[in-house]
Amino acid sequence: MDKQTHTRCLKLCLILVIGLSALSVRLYFLQVVDGDKYAKRAGSSYEKTYPLLAKRGTIVDCNGEVIAKSIISKTLIVDKYHIKEVRTVVRGVACEQLSKTPEWHEWDEKTRGRNIKLRSRKLLNKSKDRQWIVDRHLDYACGEISTPLGMTKDELKKLIGIEGRSMADKVIVKDIAPDIASRLKELITKKRIKGFRFTESMKRFHNSPELLTHVTGYSTHAKGDEKHVGKAGVEKACEESLSGQDGYKKEKRDLSGEVMPAHKGSVHAPINGNNVQLAIDMGVQAIVDEQMDLAVKEYDPVRATIIVMDPNTGGVLGIASRPHYNLATRKGIMTSEFNFALQGEYEPGSTFKLVAIAAALNEGVRKLNDKVWCHNGFYRNSSPKFSVRDEHGKGYLKVWEIAKKSNNIGTYMLAKQVGYRKFMGYVKAFGFGKESGVGLGSESDGLVRDSGNMVDFSRYSFGYALRVTPMQIANFYCAIANGGNLMKPRVIKRVENYLGETVVEYEPEVISRVISERTARDCRQALKSVVEEGGTATRADVEGHTEGGKTGTAEIWDNEAKAYSKTRKTVSFAGMLPIEKPQFVCVVVVQEPRAKKDYNFGGGTVAAPIWRETMKQIAAYRNLTPTEEVRASLGKIQ
Repeated sequence: MDKQTHTRCLKLCLILVIGLSALSVRLYFLQVVDGDKYAKRAGSSYEKTYPLLAKRGTIVDCNGEVIAKSIISKTLIVDKYHIKEVRTVVRGVACEQLSKTPEWHEWDEKTRGRNIKLRSRKLLNKSKDRQWIVDRHLDYACGEISTPLGMTKDELKKLIGIEGRSMADKVIVKDIAPDIASRLKELITKKRIKGFRFTESMKRFHNSPELLTHVTGYSTHAKGDEKHVGKAGVEKACEESLSGQDGYKKEKRDLSGEVMPAHKGSVHAPINGNNVQLAIDMGVQAIVDEQMDLAVKEYDPVRATIIVMDPNTGGVLGIASRPHYNLATRKGIMTSEFNFALQGEYEPGSTFKLVAIAAALNEGVRKLNDKVWCHNGFYRNSSPKFSVRDEHGKGYLKVWEIAKKSNNIGTYMLAKQVGYRKFMGYVKAFGFGKESGVGLGSESDGLVRDSGNMVDFSRYSFGYALRVTPMQIANFYCAIANGGNLMKPRVIKRVENYLGETVVEYEPEVISRVISERTARDCRQALKSVVEEGGTATRADVEGHTEGGKTGTAEIWDNEAKAYSKTRKTVSFAGMLPIEKPQFVCVVVVQEPRAKKDYNFGGGTVAAPIWRETMKQIAAYRNLTPTEEVRASLGKIQ
């Protein structure tokens, strides 16, 4: 061998040694140093993790009637990769061909499966251009699936859009009914159709989406996340109880997308959320919402609310605010999410006069039949200088007559005798100036300024210069109705797990005793007179029952005019039934009614009739025993 050839051979050997050495080093790093990393990466190509969604807890009323629940929603998805993969879809084509043979119906499932595999191999081996297999499978699949989905075959093919370059999964149909989804899944498996799969999500369902909207609230999920999270009302307040904990399932699949039987994977079962029972009675709620809708139609107010409570437990039986929105469609949510019953602040006017009456009776400065000088409609205070007026001037009125005639001066005289400091103590003890604690969040405090100003003090006594919420007024009247105890209002009654076992019980809670039972009884007698002849609320009389309550008519402050408006008003009525031993307290507040009527808007002309119709229907629904003789009426002969 000459020297030149020898050099060439040496160089070639050197190149081979260096190349093979580099390859060996690379293999060493791949298999030993980075082996775990690449094994994990390779495994991830075949391993899929599917979320198993926890079922959000159900919300029910006090009788167990479902208000909101979660249902499984199915979504049909096309896997663009596998529907174009010949080795995957060929089994569907083989199944279609064999199902047309006479022997098909004689074969059992095991035999069918074996013959489908054999036919699939033949189709792959004899086909030079395999695209026809993909096209044939798509045509076959769409023909089978389209009918249950309510589509034509061509519509489904167009929706899938197999010609596109994108390999991303594509959603075909959302919110498929469970029974249809089950039939489709069985059909896809039976016909060996490939490239289609179902995903599950939870959909919140409301039995009556326009009832109890603000209290129930709503839940929603972030984009790309199927887990619902409460955003308002009970859904938000009880998020921790309702949410549950999601699980997951891991599976290993081969290149064709089939589950690999040898690798069972793992399953972590979801933990479903707890159920929440409310104090709400949906029978009462239906009445409240119906009357609220009628009131809106009749008076066209800016805002309005009705609250019905059990004064002995603090349970909220029914509550509705307007405007509101639809829980299912969320229509109107941007402008109507404000819950007037809990968040609305207004000057209550004469419904607040009962604070001064209760304080005077409880302090013993006056008795129910004591007479009070009401200054014939005009009172002037010398130091500091201010005046108090009454539209209908009176001389001497008994304490209960002050309530009956809704006399401003008489009310201030009672508050004045109690004294500023003690009076403000009663205001706060009755729950004004702070959240009621009903447990739904986003509740207003109202506004009670302890300024020491005597002008403000005079206005406080008859419901001006301070702001309250409808819930605070309702809870205050519950204290009068139940014998003097301020209760913590309750919407949520208990939380139960999926077995029906109680997790948390919210028992009736007395915040404090504010007045004596005797004082409360005297207050109820005063309220009874308001509904009787000569009182301001004769239109609140519920036939067959004894009731009592107080009207409220408050002019709304006009910021531009820097004065109280003579045309814009908040009218209200707060009452209880039956008056001897109240089972219900109901408050109606209508803010700024705008409809044209041939009478002046007031608590007695607007709110009292709404209260009467609401309580009339609730008394009938609850089979309340009449406490008065029902007046017989003769029918007219047409």
